[in-house]
Amino acid sequence: MAGMKPTRTGFIGLGNIGKPMALRLAASESVDLQIFDIDPVPVAELVDAGAAAAESIGAMGNWADVICVMVRDDDQVRAVLAEVLADLKTRNDFVPVSFVIHSTVAPSTPAELVNQVMGVCGFAVEIVDAPVSGGPMGAAGGSLAIMVGASDGAFKAVEPVLSVMGSKIVHAGELGSGTQFKLARNLLHFVSFTATAEAARLAEAAGLDLVALGEVVRHTDAITGGPGAIMYRNTTAPIPPGDFWEGIFSHVRALGEKDLGFAIALAEQLDVDVPLSRLSLDRLGPALGLQGDHDG
Repeated sequence: MAGMKPTRTGFIGLGNIGKPMALRLAASESVDLQIFDIDPVPVAELVDAGAAAAESIGAMGNWADVICVMVRDDDQVRAVLAEVLADLKTRNDFVPVSFVIHSTVAPSTPAELVNQVMGVCGFAVEIVDAPVSGGPMGAAGGSLAIMVGASDGAFKAVEPVLSVMGSKIVHAGELGSGTQFKLARNLLHFVSFTATAEAARLAEAAGLDLVALGEVVRHTDAITGGPGAIMYRNTTAPIPPGDFWEGIFSHVRALGEKDLGFAIALAEQLDVDVPLSRLSLDRLGPALGLQGDHDG
């Protein structure tokens, strides 16, 4: 908005995803950016892009309104927060620093970080968990999905900064909800990878081109939405008779059970073990909210 001061933003952790996120912030007129990393190479690149190198994490904590953290793991997040808290001075406006965790951490970590803050300085720092999805390409293009756990006030404070880095910003709920949201999303991601390996073994045993198969999967998932194509209901409860979704998901189930049955038969013929496929045949109907012959 015209006339508004840029948000003083710190960014810590300039790795494969953090660096392109920070570059988006550096290019934005709505952000005044300081950065910090132990590696001088990405720091120099960000300085060339218009950011300022912070003298220390503690100095950044006394300057920034929002601090974005994209480091490797929970221990590094705790260590960064400790440095912010070590020399944090009272602000004249008494507005807390928003400490935004973009790293994917354990479900218990956001609340533990609040305890870490309370043990030092009360409410001078407000923790926000905001993990991202979309990888380095999404970070470079500003098209990340960012899943935020925060109070309404904290979300309002950080949303303008997050919107520079992502095109899908979801306020998932209170603190910790962003991490839970990301873990649910990644459960689907990595279970799908395991299923992908099963499909690849079947295709390889059949003498098919695995690279071409991957190209077809990416092509069609871009059209249909992939596994997310069925994620429109607001509950996982069984679908009541006559519901709008009953006919649609019954059709999905019929196609799925038919194709899974054929794939399992091919796997038996080729002596390929496909345990996820067998489990899916048994559980597809209930997973869709339907009941029927294969229900366990």
